[in-house]
Amino acid sequence: MLAITRLLALWVALGLAWLPARAADAPGGKKYVVAFAQDTMANDWRAAQVRDLQKAFAAHPEIEFIYTDANGDTARQVSDIEKLAAQGIDVLITSPRDAEIMREPIARVYRKGIPVILLTRRVQGDEFTQFITADNRAIGRQAAQYLARALGGKGRVLVLQGVPTASSAIDRTAGFNEALKQYPGLQVIAVRPADYLRAQAIQRIEEVRAEKLQFDAIYSQSDSMAIGAILALKKAGIDPKKIPITGIDYIAAAREAIRAGELAATFTFPTAAQEGAAAALRLLRGEKPGRKELTIKSVAVTRANVDKVAPIF
Repeated sequence: MLAITRLLALWVALGLAWLPARAADAPGGKKYVVAFAQDTMANDWRAAQVRDLQKAFAAHPEIEFIYTDANGDTARQVSDIEKLAAQGIDVLITSPRDAEIMREPIARVYRKGIPVILLTRRVQGDEFTQFITADNRAIGRQAAQYLARALGGKGRVLVLQGVPTASSAIDRTAGFNEALKQYPGLQVIAVRPADYLRAQAIQRIEEVRAEKLQFDAIYSQSDSMAIGAILALKKAGIDPKKIPITGIDYIAAAREAIRAGELAATFTFPTAAQEGAAAALRLLRGEKPGRKELTIKSVAVTRANVDKVAPIF
């Protein structure tokens, strides 16, 4: 009854969008609340991340899983985290929208003794329990190398950047720029943030064309933005097959775009939900979390292997 009362209090206090992993039906067993403070559910990849966590915890009746949706607002994500911590959760999982602004709020939760697991995005500093991600910087380097080969080492690249304050976008940009130093014939003509969203990517392409900026390739820091770019090019009467475009994530829409020849390449970026859930369960069992930073595998996907690699969703 105490666990149910605590959950109801959390729900009412936070206005949560939530689903229990499974009813707490383990008689006599201790119940735990694991909360995920998500950046936004408007992005299909981030919504999939929540669903993957729900599935991962579904086999554990001792866990009640709840999540919040900050709607792409850093201040709201900070507020969600503070409210969750004040209500007494057992583990916090989050993917910070702003690596610097959210550093101290997350550190305060960590100092209270609540384990903090960061999925795919980190904060500055080391006041968290574990950070789990694919290597964003390495993926950025690979994208630059791929486009360099596709363009013969010479050309103009448009960058569609994710959330500029998120560590994922920061590292994907840094890795790309690092690799470009090896290709003096390649030039970034513009970096346009589109927050990992398809609709914003469409707008950015329209703006670039209105400015009459010429580009020979697009480095998109997510597949959603890459698909948006493809749609915008088609609307403008431009054949995307003639412009090398790289994405990141490898969602089902990206697989179809690669098959159609409209997306040149992408890089798998798992949601890290399975690994995050496993880390939370270890902590709740009193075990050590393992390495402070855990890197999961990413695979480059092109026409050569598109039918052999399953999309992440």
